[in-house]
Amino acid sequence: MKPTLLILAAGMASRYGSMKQVDGFGPNGETIIDYSIYDAIKAGFGKISFIIREEFQDNFKAIFEPKLQGRIETDYVFQSYDLKPFGIDEEVERAKPWGTAHAVLAARNQIHEPFCVINADDYYGYDAFEKMAKFLTTEVADDKYSLIGYQIGKTLSDYGSVSRGVCKVNEEGNMVEINERTQVYFKGDGIVYEEGGVETPLTEDTRVSMNFWGFTPAVFEQSLPMFQRFVEANKNNPKAEFFIPLVADELIKSGKASFKVIPTSSKWFGVTYKEDKPIVQKSIADLVANGTYPEKLWD
Repeated sequence: MKPTLLILAAGMASRYGSMKQVDGFGPNGETIIDYSIYDAIKAGFGKISFIIREEFQDNFKAIFEPKLQGRIETDYVFQSYDLKPFGIDEEVERAKPWGTAHAVLAARNQIHEPFCVINADDYYGYDAFEKMAKFLTTEVADDKYSLIGYQIGKTLSDYGSVSRGVCKVNEEGNMVEINERTQVYFKGDGIVYEEGGVETPLTEDTRVSMNFWGFTPAVFEQSLPMFQRFVEANKNNPKAEFFIPLVADELIKSGKASFKVIPTSSKWFGVTYKEDKPIVQKSIADLVANGTYPEKLWD
């Protein structure tokens, strides 16, 4: 059974909303999402599921169906504020949905095969998709999940500090814990994270999560009670978000699942600051020039 690629795109509404084409980075206005889908098809994924807000379904279909028809199956999952489908009889006022792990839970009735989760607006590189496809077809189990571990130095911005999930990895190559470091940046020749005014150095080879996870559908049942508890604890905190690392951390600590950290040497890039955009455009232009991608992606 071919694995599915679940793309977290519910937060992209404002950019898709006006039917203006999303930010173009490729030579013909290709979006970062286009390159991820291209790599996923090449790596052997069988379906693309977009997690979006329902009101943007028509926009998404207009943008992606013409490109993808006949290439790969597509599906749309809606992330909303309604808690009843999750067995929670409450209405909680919020400005934005409940976070990435809630988005994954929203797909629980539509995904029945091993799958991976990525962010819509991050570039991950073909190596990551190839390794994840291999894991999802040969190794994954209901108690054995994975994430792609990027070298921290290949994920930073030259324009300011970024937030990164720093992984602690044991000798077997599994994640022991993941710590969200909210201020990570280059300093001189090195890399540091800052907490409470104190700078702590990180080695070049430190592995970080860029939200590229591999699961079986068992994760839906495993994370549902966690979400119910999270809502109960945070119903008066409109900014609280139920993130995938929270689920991973609880599964690891309770012994219910391990997470293999699959190393990649790929360079990750995304747009954290507006100054990052020309850098992303140049990175993609270089990948086209060296033959990694065709100039017209969907011809």
